[in-house]
Amino acid sequence: MSMAKSSSNSSNIILATVLLFFGNVFLGAQASNVHYYDFVLREINVTRNCTINTILVVNDSLPGPTIRARKGDLMYVKVHNQGLYGVTLHWHGVKQPRNSWSDGPEYITQCAIPPGTNFTYEVNLTDEEGTIWWHAHNEWTRSTVYGAIVILPSEGSNFPFTTPDGEHLIMLGSWFNEGTSLNKALEMELSAGSYNVPRATGYMINGQYGDFVPCSNETTSHFSVDYGKTYLFRIVNAAVGSQMFVSIADHNMTLVGMDGAYTKPIVVSYLMIESGQTMDVLVTANQSPGRYYLAAQEFSTEDIDFTNFVHEVATAIIQYKGNFSLTSPPSYPNDTLPLYHDYSAAASFIQQLRSLASEEHTVDVPRNVTTRMFITVSANHVACPDDSCYLGDYKVAEALNNISWEDRSVDVLQAYYRNISGVYTMDFPDLPPVMYNFTGDDLSTSLAEAAQGTSVKVLNYNETVEMVFQGTNLLDQSEYHPMHMHGYSFYVIGVGLGNFDNETDPQMYNLVDPPKVNTFGVPKRGWAAIRFRANNPGVWYWHCHINRHMSWGMSTAFIVKDGDTEETSIRPPPSYMPPCIASKDKPYGEIDQTLKSDI
Repeated sequence: MSMAKSSSNSSNIILATVLLFFGNVFLGAQASNVHYYDFVLREINVTRNCTINTILVVNDSLPGPTIRARKGDLMYVKVHNQGLYGVTLHWHGVKQPRNSWSDGPEYITQCAIPPGTNFTYEVNLTDEEGTIWWHAHNEWTRSTVYGAIVILPSEGSNFPFTTPDGEHLIMLGSWFNEGTSLNKALEMELSAGSYNVPRATGYMINGQYGDFVPCSNETTSHFSVDYGKTYLFRIVNAAVGSQMFVSIADHNMTLVGMDGAYTKPIVVSYLMIESGQTMDVLVTANQSPGRYYLAAQEFSTEDIDFTNFVHEVATAIIQYKGNFSLTSPPSYPNDTLPLYHDYSAAASFIQQLRSLASEEHTVDVPRNVTTRMFITVSANHVACPDDSCYLGDYKVAEALNNISWEDRSVDVLQAYYRNISGVYTMDFPDLPPVMYNFTGDDLSTSLAEAAQGTSVKVLNYNETVEMVFQGTNLLDQSEYHPMHMHGYSFYVIGVGLGNFDNETDPQMYNLVDPPKVNTFGVPKRGWAAIRFRANNPGVWYWHCHINRHMSWGMSTAFIVKDGDTEETSIRPPPSYMPPCIASKDKPYGEIDQTLKSDI
């Protein structure tokens, strides 16, 4: 349920002109509609799995408010931080043209919003249409601070499929027993260089575990349907650390959209949705009136011997309206929900994905590539100078081309815009330091030695880029890596297992209707190739959306240089940006507050 406040009156417009630069207001005047929201972040007490815990939420809601708008609309979201720690918000899937200042990742485009203060984000929708989402983007705060963004077709336009009779929102989330101490626990393990970072203890659908977890069946999410009608289910994987399989008992789903773009319709009995992805599916209520489980289960891609992941299944109930017996339990998707390690099910699903590529929703895959990058995504280690780490001489790390990202105390965007030296280097490599059998067994540990740094890739405006992400088996720790790019959507032109072959694999590229997404997985011991045009100037983060991998350093940033005109150049900053004054996860001062109880 949305608890955000939205208005479009003249007083708000006057307020916006006072707070924001003239250029921002001019942009708002060009938008189809302008919306205003207030997000209030504070700690509350909740009960889950028979235990009371304290968590940070937006507007006293888990998940947070759903934003609804139309394609081309403009939104101003005023974030009031009443928590104990700094926070940022990211608008996942919004391209934010020329406006990295409102993108949100901490130490990349801003520093945290201090407690007791506020900051207004400008969220400019352009070609996005469908379902995307928003979430916190400082450490692991997004475990409880997240919500959906529903983008309807622009006024006078329609869905590229028959208008559904109704819609339901499904937000998959993670639960951590640490509550508001999660980031402290994370920092302790990261400083020790340990593998033992916090792990989720459960998954949720719309903030509830479902029927298979103690003290939860009375709060299981229910979705009502009428027999014979078709519903649009908007599904967001906001889980912090995993891919998920999703299935509905006895009902097929027709996938029609991903990551704010339409797909060719495919009929499936299950989804494999990666961390950070969104999917829109049509479901027709064509079974005998009754109750049916919608179930979500982790797709675990760590070593088969690793068992410390969530085995419980999150559930919601699809309930037909009408008179029928409630004495029997809901039907369960025993035959269609894949098991935890079903790689073939994941691959089969991925191979079907295609962009809609219609006259109204065109595809524009770059053909003449000017920049090619080959990037290894891998488990690594970095030196521990004083030998005090969990592993002695080394700290656990993850890296791109053997460079493990290190945050600075000033964000990269500010350093770039104001020419502040010593914050980042512009030497992110286009190739790994050495070539080897990336997916082989028993690889030398010397290949896993990585350097820590704040190394970015600089692109000229309008360059056409091809990136091949190559998974590795370094340290025998190959996994799926859902790579997310800020400021852009990209085309996934190829996916495969094993080592990428730059002679034969490009011959199989799909340049006609590849899926257009902002997040896509590099398969375990495999590769993924993407293309995009660098036509959005600014600083843009890209990283693995498995949070422990990002925290261990599997990330970097693009700097896309200005073009030749004002319209192709980064916008100036707003009149206020949060100051870079506090170190990570340190309280800015005790804040008196009474905790709201239980949602």
